[in-house]
Amino acid sequence: MNRQPHSLTREIIVADAIRDVVSELRMVAPTDYVAFIHTEQFANIADIVDSAAELFFVPGTLRLGHGGEVHLDWNRAPEIVLDLELKPSGATVYFKLSMADQHAAVDVNYVAFENPSQDPDENSSFLESAIQAARIRKSEPARLTGTG
Repeated sequence: MNRQPHSLTREIIVADAIRDVVSELRMVAPTDYVAFIHTEQFANIADIVDSAAELFFVPGTLRLGHGGEVHLDWNRAPEIVLDLELKPSGATVYFKLSMADQHAAVDVNYVAFENPSQDPDENSSFLESAIQAARIRKSEPARLTGTG
């Protein structure tokens, strides 16, 4: 696949947006991912992704796509690769999340916009705004005031 000049920008946008979700996903043991992928129990992985995403995004914003894969051999730590879809209002990002022992990475395959601009930079800005709008806002706890 030929990478477009704006692909790196969009990968950074997506990676920054899902950073907290990835931290949650990494709380699951790699052996669980290996077992679920090996036995094609993708519904279990979808539940894990949904549970992690619901802490940070409105429902349906981030979900498992078509599955995942495991890179596992005797010479290195396992690498888990999940196909994910990020669907803020007005756009859909199809990407792979790779998680290994010391790093995680995002590889954007395709971004579909409902009303794309001719300017890729405008589309990237729209994507960033749409993702921010899909975030769950953590409100500050109510402050109690005493009267006496």
